[in-house]
Formats: sequence, structure tokens, C-alpha cells
Amino acid sequence: MKKLINDPDAVVDEMIEGMCTAHDFRRLEGTTVVVRADAPLEGKVGIVSGGGSGHEPTHAGFIGDGMLDGAAAGEVFTSPTADQISEMIQACDGGEGVFCVIKNYEGDVMNFETAMEMAEMEAETEVESVVVDDDVAVEDSLYTSGRRGVAGTIFVHKVAGAMAHQGGGLSEIKRVAAKANEHVGTMGMALTSCVTPEKGEPTFELSAEEVELGIGIHGEPGTERTDVMSADEIADHLTEAVLEDLDLEGGTEVVTMVNGMGGTPLMELYVVNRRVQEIVGEAGLEVWDERVGDYMTSLDMMGCSITVLELDDELKELLAYPAETPGLTVVE
Repeated sequence: MKKLINDPDAVVDEMIEGMCTAHDFRRLEGTTVVVRADAPLEGKVGIVSGGGSGHEPTHAGFIGDGMLDGAAAGEVFTSPTADQISEMIQACDGGEGVFCVIKNYEGDVMNFETAMEMAEMEAETEVESVVVDDDVAVEDSLYTSGRRGVAGTIFVHKVAGAMAHQGGGLSEIKRVAAKANEHVGTMGMALTSCVTPEKGEPTFELSAEEVELGIGIHGEPGTERTDVMSADEIADHLTEAVLEDLDLEGGTEVVTMVNGMGGTPLMELYVVNRRVQEIVGEAGLEVWDERVGDYMTSLDMMGCSITVLELDDELKELLAYPAETPGLTVVE
């Protein structure tokens, strides 16, 4: 498979170099950790996240005003180490503590928990966290105990970052992040496998006549492999599964996200979004906002995920709060 890379072993390092050149980021020396250039921000709770590379713009693409202060990048589809996460936490502590947004994958959870303990012991940094588990497709997977953390994580980044930027403390940030996580659901699918730089070949086999439903962001098996479906049929399957899980009453306000997996043209995502909005309307829900684009990808996988977040007035205020990052901008 052809890729715009040099040495597969250097792709994460070179990606981070290019990121820091393009944006107002600072790389912690000897690590694959990226923080905002002015970190730590005194008097503000630091918001950090991280995980394997290959999901860009997640995670570092959401560093900036109103969202993250730092992101730790592991190798492709591999958790960053506890040492590096601990360095990131300490680098983003402006005196008010640090809040970690963690996707529910066993490596991420284990390394973040270890890193938080290290930061608390070594630097006396106060740390809190939330583990995001929004994937409604499977209860347990190859990499998780419980549901996977996928594209709904972006909404958790947003509300936590907004609360921190407004001066909220660790307990307030934990409360709103947990609320967002409790009221969000996501399900994804794949038209093709992704190709990791080190392998140079598809992660799994999927014929031209098949699609995989309920796929994970690392190419983990889904819930069903079936014949090729139309965009409307895929939107129906994914959206209905999410809505069934959320069990929302008519009149409830929601925000939706049609997320690309990295290799899907924006044209096709808008086609899917058209049907998603019809389904949500038919369910009697009120769409407050909708997002379409690449937010949490799987390298070059063709496919999409659909996320629905149930809203209240507080979550709407936090989602509408200004943010300026490479991956997401919200203006007043």
C-alpha cells in the first residue's frame, strides 16, 4: 500500500514535528507529548487526553483555547507510556490540578491510572479523570472491559475544556464530563480496513461486497459483517442502535455527529447526515446542532460513525462556548 511516509518507525515523531510547526504547540523533550505553547496556564485546571496515534485530529488536534491543554501520542493504535502521560500531566498543572479524559481501552486506562498516581506522588498534582465508554455496539471487545471509547469523546473534551476555561474546578469538570459521557452514544462501521504504516497491508480482510457494522477505531471486529448496504440503510442501522441505547423522550434536544474514519469523502458523510437528520426528526427529537467531518479517525479506513448526545441547558452552554483548535473551532 502506498503512503506518504518515510520510515514507518519514525512516522509518529515526524507527524509531531509537523504538528508543532503548523500550530502553536510545544513538544516535551524526549517524548511524544504535545502541549500548548503557553502551558501551564496559571489558575486554570489543565485538561489532557491521549492515546494511540492514527486517529487524527484526535488527540492533539483538539489542543487550544476552550479544549485540551495537552495530548500524549502513543505509537499507532498503542497507548502512550505512563511516564510520558505523567510528564504531560505535570507540564499542564497551573496550580489548580489536571483533568484527564481517557478512552476506555485497557492500555489507555492502565497507563493513565499509573501516570496519575505518579504525578500525584512526584509533583503533588491533584488529578481527576473520566473514562469515556460511548460505543453502543459491543459490551466487551478485544481491547476493553466494557464499552469502547470512541467519537463521543470529542464532546467530553469540549464540555470539560469549556468548564475549565470558565474557571471551573476539578469537581465541576468531572461532573459535566461524566454527564456528557452518560448521555452520549456512538456506533461505527467500515467499508474497508485501515492500513497501518508498519504492516503496509490491510489490518483485516473485507471483500468489495461486504461491510462491517459496529467496528472499533482500531479495526476491531464489529457486531455483524453483511452485504454492501446503501448510505440510508447504514444510517438507519447505526442511528437506530444509538437511539435505542439512549432511549430518549420526544422533544429532547440533541447534538449529532457524523464522523469520518479517515478515508471517506466529505460528500458521502453529508449523504449519511441527510438521513441521520430524517431519522432523528422522525423520532421526535430536536436537533440543536450537527457536526459532520473527520473527528476521530482510523488512519485511512473508509467508513463512518454516528454519535448522538442528549442535551440539557448546561451542556448546550458548554458546547456553545468558544473554542479554537485545529480540529474544532466554535465561535460566539
